[in-house]
Amino acid sequence: MNQTTHFEHAQLAQGGAIEIDNLGIRLGEGAQAFDAVQDVSLSIAPGEFVCVLGPSGCGKSTLLGALAGHWTPSRGSIHVDGAPVAGPHPDRGLVFQQHTLFPWKKVLDNVAFGLKMQGVGRYERRERARELLRLVGLAGFEDRYPIQLSGGMQQRVEIARVLINHPRVMLMDEPFGALDAQTRLKMQELLLDVWARVNTTIIFITHDIDEALFLADRILVMSPRPGRIIDEIHLDFERPRHPDVMTSNHFTRLKRHCLDLLHPQASITPLARLSPLGPL
Repeated sequence: MNQTTHFEHAQLAQGGAIEIDNLGIRLGEGAQAFDAVQDVSLSIAPGEFVCVLGPSGCGKSTLLGALAGHWTPSRGSIHVDGAPVAGPHPDRGLVFQQHTLFPWKKVLDNVAFGLKMQGVGRYERRERARELLRLVGLAGFEDRYPIQLSGGMQQRVEIARVLINHPRVMLMDEPFGALDAQTRLKMQELLLDVWARVNTTIIFITHDIDEALFLADRILVMSPRPGRIIDEIHLDFERPRHPDVMTSNHFTRLKRHCLDLLHPQASITPLARLSPLGPL
């Protein structure tokens, strides 16, 4: 698609700056309470693609839930474009590993649902939904039901349904984790293409090192629970990115570094900032 759509023009004006200051999240009650996230502070620029990488149970999803407004911090604060996060909002769209589409609604009406809830007229919301379906490569599938689609296609619909609300931030919790390897790579390429067009901030949770290195501008590596940021890796691979980057020596060296960080015996002492061209 060479022409810039109405959606893309609107999206370019959006913000999406995130500030997290000394964030702590404690879950459970009484003797069962535990610290899930501890002392997390970071800044994310508008339009940045950030992957949060860490072992299972380290608090990645809890951190994302706090950004979505589903968890109340025990201490610290989260701001998006200067405003405190006080609960869920369409400005922060959430995509899970398993789709949340309505099985009784056709694809077009699933994508248009958010606009319906906002009172947008039927013709306008359906036209905007068609535009989003074209953006994610699903033109021609408007009248299918979710069960008639493959897993990758269902996730494309899910992404379109989030994007129709013009979110300033997209929060993605291992959205491709249930897909086979080939479909997963195609979805990663699709996401990068869509992100380049809509210019929204993306926070992407994953435990897959290759995925994080391929997608992100920056990787935040978390320690085992309680989750803390133990390293920050800035990536300088050219964009648009193609799968052949994963065969480069630099990619392999960064992957080895990430493996060292995530190994159970690895030190969790914060490391020096990693220059993408510096020694490992």
